[in-house]
Amino acid sequence: MATSIARRAGHGLTYAVLGWAVAYGGVRLAWAVGGSPEFRQFGSDLLVFTGWWSVALCLAAAVVAVALDWVPTWRPVLAGAAWAVTGALVAAAAILLPELVGFLLFTVGPYFDPTAFVSRLGCVTGAALLGLATARYQRRTRGDCPQCCRTVRPGHRRAVPARWARWAAYAAVAGLGTRFAAQGMVGGLAQNAAVIGLEVGLLLAGGLLPLALVHRWGEVWPGWVPLLAGRPIPRLLLLVPGFGLGVGIVAYFGMGLVQLVSGSASEFSDAFLWVAMSAYWVLGLGLVVASGDYHRRTRRDCAACGR
Repeated sequence: MATSIARRAGHGLTYAVLGWAVAYGGVRLAWAVGGSPEFRQFGSDLLVFTGWWSVALCLAAAVVAVALDWVPTWRPVLAGAAWAVTGALVAAAAILLPELVGFLLFTVGPYFDPTAFVSRLGCVTGAALLGLATARYQRRTRGDCPQCCRTVRPGHRRAVPARWARWAAYAAVAGLGTRFAAQGMVGGLAQNAAVIGLEVGLLLAGGLLPLALVHRWGEVWPGWVPLLAGRPIPRLLLLVPGFGLGVGIVAYFGMGLVQLVSGSASEFSDAFLWVAMSAYWVLGLGLVVASGDYHRRTRRDCAACGR
């Protein structure tokens, strides 16, 4: 019964990816043939994968989604290809990260383009669907529980963070410190209220969040928190920003490093950009790694297999 339910869920994800590929890919095809809208700020809604490349990316997502559903056994090459397409979709829409931050700080600005924003959301939606389909394929084909799809055996759950997770969290904090040090050397800290708000948010996301993911006070509210002291912290309170910001930062500044290699012009020196973008990239990667360990340590046992 559980196997049948899991299988139907797998088919549902495949149909969802195919539906997305037809809808979003159809828009990309229309823009490639008839011309895309004029995007004011960046000249395009996506990065790198523009024009016919965006159509090819949608087609690739559809092909790998069908393959994930049809192939009954574990194939690392197939999983690798699916994750590569997922990563390409996220990277193509990397500009979405600063736009979402702008929404949070009410500083979207005059250059905000609604059409480009919706297009990037559509691209990330496809990445999320394909990522879920790929994860389900991996778990389904490796003999794991058909209900929870877990690989950790009973009694093997760790109560404390792994050493590599701690190092990842500390690397994230070091990345943030390096970024602020580089900014201080070239021009000092910002004076604009909106930018100051962004930097305060960065301190919380890059300083407090990574450490919370690998310390006990990230699982239970510490004693100095009024009314909540001693109560469990909701997992999603850390996992959503941990994974969300981590993946977004890796994608955005990863693409920034690619553009830097290609020689894109900027008002800042290449030395500053290399240091700052690399520091951001380390921050994002550290958040993703630490969040993965936090997820495995804090999830509930499966009622079907006890894992």
